[in-house]
Amino acid sequence: MHGFKGGRVPKGSRRRTGDVSPPTRARAPHPPVPPDAHQYFNRELSVLSFFRRVLEEAQDERNPLLERARFLSILGSILAEFFMVRVAGLKQQMLAGVVELSTDGRTPAEVLLEIRQVALELMRDARTCLQRLLPLLHDEGIDILDYRVLTAAQRAAADTYFEQVVFPVLTPLAFDPGRPFPYISNVSMNLAVLVRDGEGQERFARVKVPQTLPRLLPVDRQEEAPEGGSGTPPTNLVWLEQVIAANLSHLFPGMEVLEAHPFRVTRDAEMEIQQLEAEDLLETIERSVRERRFGSVVRVTVDTGMPATIRDILTDNMGIEASDIYTLDPPLGTSDLAELHTLDRPALKFPPFQSAVPPALRAGDDPFADIRREDILLHHPYDSFAPVVDLLRAAARDPDVLAIKQTLYRIGRKSPVVESLLEAAANGKQVAVLVELKARFDEENNIGWARSLEEQGVHVVYGLPGLKIHSKILLLVRKEGRGIRRYTHLATGNYNPVTAHQYTDLGLLTCDEAFGADASDLFNFLTGYSAKREFRRFLVAPINLRTGFQALIEREIECVRQGQEGHLIFKLNHLADAGIAQALYRASRAGVKVDLVVRSTCILRPGVKGLSENIRITSIVGRFLEHSRVYYFRNGGKEEIYVGSADLMHRNLEKRVETLFPIQDPRLLRYLRDDVLAISLADTAKARLLKADGTHERVAPSPGDEPLNSQQWMIDHRARDVVAPS
Repeated sequence: MHGFKGGRVPKGSRRRTGDVSPPTRARAPHPPVPPDAHQYFNRELSVLSFFRRVLEEAQDERNPLLERARFLSILGSILAEFFMVRVAGLKQQMLAGVVELSTDGRTPAEVLLEIRQVALELMRDARTCLQRLLPLLHDEGIDILDYRVLTAAQRAAADTYFEQVVFPVLTPLAFDPGRPFPYISNVSMNLAVLVRDGEGQERFARVKVPQTLPRLLPVDRQEEAPEGGSGTPPTNLVWLEQVIAANLSHLFPGMEVLEAHPFRVTRDAEMEIQQLEAEDLLETIERSVRERRFGSVVRVTVDTGMPATIRDILTDNMGIEASDIYTLDPPLGTSDLAELHTLDRPALKFPPFQSAVPPALRAGDDPFADIRREDILLHHPYDSFAPVVDLLRAAARDPDVLAIKQTLYRIGRKSPVVESLLEAAANGKQVAVLVELKARFDEENNIGWARSLEEQGVHVVYGLPGLKIHSKILLLVRKEGRGIRRYTHLATGNYNPVTAHQYTDLGLLTCDEAFGADASDLFNFLTGYSAKREFRRFLVAPINLRTGFQALIEREIECVRQGQEGHLIFKLNHLADAGIAQALYRASRAGVKVDLVVRSTCILRPGVKGLSENIRITSIVGRFLEHSRVYYFRNGGKEEIYVGSADLMHRNLEKRVETLFPIQDPRLLRYLRDDVLAISLADTAKARLLKADGTHERVAPSPGDEPLNSQQWMIDHRARDVVAPS
């Protein structure tokens, strides 16, 4: 090669200063390891263990074929987010000279080293899984083809699409003494291109693969395609970056294209908001979202064909270490496999089901009368989210509704919830909305809705300094007779109809006066000034949730000391708070039976003699994302269940506004105990048991028994007593 010897920056060329590595700090001495470090799993490695369970769903032959591909896409997406947030945070700690150890006694550098090993294995195993899926897809008439093996007709179709649609969008960016190394935006797919000019000089350029176009391009005309083995016309697809690479001569006329290799960049997406210095939090968040695209690089994935010279160009100019490069078999960016799930092939997907409406909401057209009759529990996605939307719409139009107050965390791009709030404001009602602008990766949606609400005259509050508002709560104040009545909806999940059909969540509709009073006090805390430290029913972080929750665990320990049976059942997403873990260890040592269903992160080590032999931990990964938080306390036979937005993590207990609320209706308590919790604990199809060494093993059914899939059980049994929404 000529020109770029060793892949170094040409003399006189300019780097982007934002991508230059900061000077390396002197390594600080290793702090002493805490004596209880062996009692915990590492938080980051526990998250990666959850990712492994997601990969297992892609590998599971019992899942429909396109669902297996979807699980691969989910793995690619959550791995990218993990690097953007968790890996970026660890790198920031290293650069800041932080020497504080994790709960399991590791330095940030030690954790990063293990993350690389585990994450690289995950990425490679995902590609092995994809290679096993491709022949199965072929058997169903779905092929992801390499551009080099396309037929003449298919190649012509791909090239025509390039000329008519792709070419006008592309912008090649050169790198030479007059033009600095281009910025590579976050999670973008790119081609590193090497060309030779007429004088024999080799030059480097970058071409960004447009994110506005489908990544998998169909290359057959359906009317001309013969039928596949499934009796449907075949679907032949090719990766967009391969089509671009094959047509680079159009982008570099008069140059000889020597080689082109895909690469993908992941950047630091954590936003540090100095709220006390930010006069306008909305503008600060908007600016931070824009800057996120150009955060420091934390991962670059390249394919196995990329030569060292081009890797060196990327390494030298993006301010990264060799350990930040992950070399993988193509394709890169497996999150785009989600496009396969859009194919109209219902036989290759989970059977569709219709979310239903509970009997209590079928009495008539007055949701307020329904709620006055009894508390109503909605269990999504098995129950429809429509009753929540209908309640808000009814409130917006009801002349007796005086005020609406609501928290919004992840809203989504299209929101009937916000539309009802806008209608309520237009109808002259007092509307106050807490919009959490710092909901990671949903900031742009939330900013747009916040501006729309403000323009309609809604009182919009953007949060509290140093805290995220993660509570899910709706308060309706209604004039009834000579007084008022407060109606509340409290939930574990977001006010988002899309995720309500994908996540398992719980929501309570009630007009209990104590709940209404607590909701009013909570909103006053959020919108005004309040030093309130106690609530009638709620446990609220960061006010009294930690102390109240730990007191409930200690009460269970006291029950055992008095000769009663003690039993705790917690179903949650994450358990990563050392204080709560120690409380559960004390409960186990006292003889309390502890059953935990933890979907993802868990630092607690079960089954250790003298520490946690009474603790059993399972994780369920299946069709729906397990998202509800349910906390059961046997309490000497006077059972209590709390439900809410909070996981058992330090951030939830100290750095967020969270709400847990008790289930008071005995009917609903029995449902949560006997159906939701008991069936989750009995799962033998999608549950994995966490062992003392940190590995998970599938929970197998007893000999002769059929596997029990708790999510499918809920689909089948929840529908017995409900009807589909109109």
